[in-house]
Amino acid sequence: MPVRLPRPHRDDMRIAVGGLLGGLLLWGIGLSPRGPQEAVVLWPARWALLVPLVVTAGCELLRRTRPKAALLIGTAALVADTVTRGNLVTVVMFTDLMYAAVLYGTPASARRLPWVTGLLTVASALVPLAVWRVPQTLLIGVGVGVIALAPASTGWVVRNHRDAAEAARLRAEQTALLAEMDRSQAVTTERARVARELHDMVANHLSAIAIHSTAALSLDDPATSREALAVIRENSVAGLEEMRRLIGILRDGGAERDPTATPTLDGLAALVGSARANGLDVTLDAGYEKVPAPVELAAYRIVQESLTNALKHADPGRVTVRLAQRDGLLDIRVTSPYGDRDGPRAPGSGTGLTGMRERIALLGGTFAAGPDGPWWTVRATLPLTEGDPA
Repeated sequence: MPVRLPRPHRDDMRIAVGGLLGGLLLWGIGLSPRGPQEAVVLWPARWALLVPLVVTAGCELLRRTRPKAALLIGTAALVADTVTRGNLVTVVMFTDLMYAAVLYGTPASARRLPWVTGLLTVASALVPLAVWRVPQTLLIGVGVGVIALAPASTGWVVRNHRDAAEAARLRAEQTALLAEMDRSQAVTTERARVARELHDMVANHLSAIAIHSTAALSLDDPATSREALAVIRENSVAGLEEMRRLIGILRDGGAERDPTATPTLDGLAALVGSARANGLDVTLDAGYEKVPAPVELAAYRIVQESLTNALKHADPGRVTVRLAQRDGLLDIRVTSPYGDRDGPRAPGSGTGLTGMRERIALLGGTFAAGPDGPWWTVRATLPLTEGDPA
């Protein structure tokens, strides 16, 4: 199967055509760097210089796609040009082939060519001087340096700048990508945090509303209905207050607000009282000293969600809430009667345990929830020193 050469770049085609036309123009007007008597006698004819010119112009078509092959063929054409009357355009196009070989060639070729041309320049200056001992022979080295070393060095400098610019562009893209990933992660984390707060704040009140409204509809007792409506109104007002607090936090975007708006462990008594009003038999046993604010909020929400789940799922019986501080840890345990109920007394989202687990994981604590004999037990352990895992 024949090998197909790649299509030349448009700029390379322009360089090749321009070089060929320029060389033909100089040939037409008879302008050559050497006369017939100065040409090596192999090709003294005037037309002979067209062969290296055409070959070098053809190599220009490969300067970007096959730079190494183009340089090798161009070198042979330049040698052939030296045994003719010569064409200045052929020499100029050869310098472009040397430049392109360094700029577009492999990294190994790009590193090697400046050293090779440098050694060749030095040798072209010193060897003739040592042989003939004529100072004018130093001009041979100058000519080789202009034709070979100068374009190779220029290509090396341009390539380094191009590689540095490409590396800077890649770093900028990576930085932008990392920033976008950080932004997306921050948005996801914030959405999860808002979802947890919204669930923990509203689920308790709405569950109580759903349960008592069901009782009011199922029992034809004015006293019971009045009591249920009072509980519904109390939970509605409390739920609206919690919603207003969350909306205010979101609107302020971190602005200063009343620190008492954030639930604390001092509010556990009120929380337990609200659970009793909703029909739960709850006892509270809390023993703790000073607790960091993040741990305090997480502990409050865990107790709140546990009481909400007990309200929806637990069998009749006593619910126990215990908080104990020991060895730099805050231990939370909520137990409620566990049975084979057909379904919850109020519908839920199914994300309560997930939210508690996420809160505790953020603080480096441990969490477990499940049946323990006749009881359903929720246990959480939170470190009181930030950064220390439980």
